[in-house]
Amino acid sequence: MGRSDHYELVFERSGAPVSVPGGEVDVVVVRRTDRKGPGGHPLYADDTGIVLAEISDLDEVRMIASGGQQDPTTSVTARPVPHLL
Repeated sequence: MGRSDHYELVFERSGAPVSVPGGEVDVVVVRRTDRKGPGGHPLYADDTGIVLAEISDLDEVRMIASGGQQDPTTSVTARPVPHLL
């Protein structure tokens, strides 16, 4: 736990749990920005700026809509990626 500059956001698809080998998941790497989310925690974004997430010091994730027609209700978990610069 704690604050990392990079995280992998793991999104579940088709109701398959992340723990199932070969489960349907998408992974997006995000970096810390200089902004804060509505909960006061750092905002993280992918290289496109489309995927935005507020990640707490307990690695809790709150997805933030960056545009219209987004549905940020998909189950997502965050994994710190300490080796990225």
